[in-house]
Order: sequence, then C-alpha cells, then structure tokens
Amino acid sequence: MLDHKSIKPEMKGTTVLSKSPFIERITRTHIAIPLVMFSIFSIGLVYYGSAKIGLNIPAVMVLFIVGFLLFTLAEYIMHRFLFHMSEDTEAKKKFVYTVHGVHHHYPKDKDRLAMPIPASVTLAFLFYLFFKVIMGDLVYGFLPGFYMGYASYLWVHYMVHAFQPPKNFFKILWVHHGIHHYKQPERAFGVSSPLWDVIFRTMPTK
Repeated sequence: MLDHKSIKPEMKGTTVLSKSPFIERITRTHIAIPLVMFSIFSIGLVYYGSAKIGLNIPAVMVLFIVGFLLFTLAEYIMHRFLFHMSEDTEAKKKFVYTVHGVHHHYPKDKDRLAMPIPASVTLAFLFYLFFKVIMGDLVYGFLPGFYMGYASYLWVHYMVHAFQPPKNFFKILWVHHGIHHYKQPERAFGVSSPLWDVIFRTMPTK
C-alpha cells in the first residue's frame, strides 16, 4: 500500500479499487449526478420549509448562509483530520488510500472527483436526521445551505481537476487546491474556500 504522504501524482490514468465489478462501478461517479441531485434536494427542502412549515424568506436566507458556511468547516475538518490522518497502521493506510489517497495518486481521474452516490445519499439522510433532532423545523432552511455547500465543493473540485486555470476569481481556488495536490499536501485543505485555512493557519507557505 502506498504511503499517502509520499504519493506521486499521475497526470493520467486510473486504478481499480475492487475486484467486484459492481463495487468498482459504484466507486465511480459522473459529476453531474450529485450536482443535480443535491440541488433538487435543496430546492425541495426550501419549498417544504416555506410552503408547508411556514418559514419566512428572511429566516430561510439566514439559515441557508449558516448551513453553507458550516459545510465549508465540515469539509475542511474532514479533509484535514480524516482524509489526511496519520497512517500509522495498515488499516489506516488502506482506509485513507481508498477514500482519498487514490485521488491524490490519480488527480485527473474525473470519475473519482465526487463521493459515490450510495455513500453521499446515506450521509445526506443521516445529516437530515441529526440536524432535525437539533434544530427542528429550522432544518428546512439550514440543510439546503449545507447541501449546496457540498454541491459548490463538488463543482470547484471538478473545475480544478478537469479544466485549465480559469481567468476569473475561481483561479484563486484553482491555484489553492493545486498547491495542496502538487506542492504542499499538508496544507491548503479548503477546496470550496480558503477561509478555514486562514483561520487555522494552514495556508500554503510562500
């Protein structure tokens, strides 16, 4: 098993993660599927919260922004402390390589730039249950922001790995994530935003 921290990125190619054709297939995700799916989830939740529960528009907007920002924090924490955890056992090495190291090894593999659909749907449902218990009906304003935070992350992540550097403000994110992959994997953990890298002092060194 490759040491995640010493993986040399391949500019082309892919690899097989499972001998089972079915499992191998579900490890691959076309980026359009989760983008459309989580957008629909978000629209449906906002509609239900406004039309059925009675949440007013200003409340939904505030909750949406809070949910979006909280996702960027969750993204940073998972990327830094779960996907880049210390690989001091073989089990940890295998886990990290399977869920994230393979992406560092083959960063141009477009089929592995998003979480497998079964996993993302399961997590989306679990997050709904968790926040519903904590927030009650306010979840219908908050969770759409959280879900769209994930959709935004997916789009930025895909853009960085699939396209040439854009000539707009997205270039900042393109360069930021590129540094994480090719120069300083121990820094620049934010993908959709460098905000938490600034706050937690993990911005790339000059």
